[in-house]
Amino acid sequence: MMTKKLIYGLSVILFFLSCKNENKVQQIEKEPKSITKKIANAHGFEQWKNVSEVQFTFQVDVDTVKGNGRTWLWKPKTNAVSFQSGSTTYEYNRNQIDSTVLQVDRAFINDKFWAFIPFQLVWDKNLKVSEVTTEKAPISNTDMQMITIVYPSSGGYTPGDAYDIYFDDRFIIREWTYRKNNSKAPMLSNTFENYKDFNGIKIAIDHKKDNGKWNLNFTDVKVSFKD
Repeated sequence: MMTKKLIYGLSVILFFLSCKNENKVQQIEKEPKSITKKIANAHGFEQWKNVSEVQFTFQVDVDTVKGNGRTWLWKPKTNAVSFQSGSTTYEYNRNQIDSTVLQVDRAFINDKFWAFIPFQLVWDKNLKVSEVTTEKAPISNTDMQMITIVYPSSGGYTPGDAYDIYFDDRFIIREWTYRKNNSKAPMLSNTFENYKDFNGIKIAIDHKKDNGKWNLNFTDVKVSFKD
């Protein structure tokens, strides 16, 4: 039986900037989609079609205390998911979601989002994406390109939330800010660092807050490709 302690809710969403004239609307609608594809490809999205299995452990470390990791084994071709945390294990298929798996699936969606946010920009067809601007990144305080993404106000596990995504000139994500319900005040800002390359797929292993004492990170990462 899953416990609430095992579920660490974080998620992601986007913001769409409104425009006053028709030409401006068309420009904003087209350009963001081009940028999200560039961001995804910069992280190896073109290799994803060959992935047969992904394994990773998601955990949050605070100071010197290691978090209770959640280990996932995901087969994206069939949508089969295996979960382990301590002595708790679970297996299910995302094509057959019911009330008995909602809690563990919510955790999977959250953890997968952190690991593969560059690809979610392409996978999630209902995203609204702002035009690209240049802004001060919240952690490094350096100028970076930024887009804001917002999910619809209904549907999904955390509707209406927003993320400001900061990326460099190579379209690699370096930081982001989470804003619950698309509020103006940020709830969380952290880095994307220590990228590892798994046969062309780039995953940020560490996500730190500005004091460096909080680190959402991934261990035991494996990406398998079909023969």
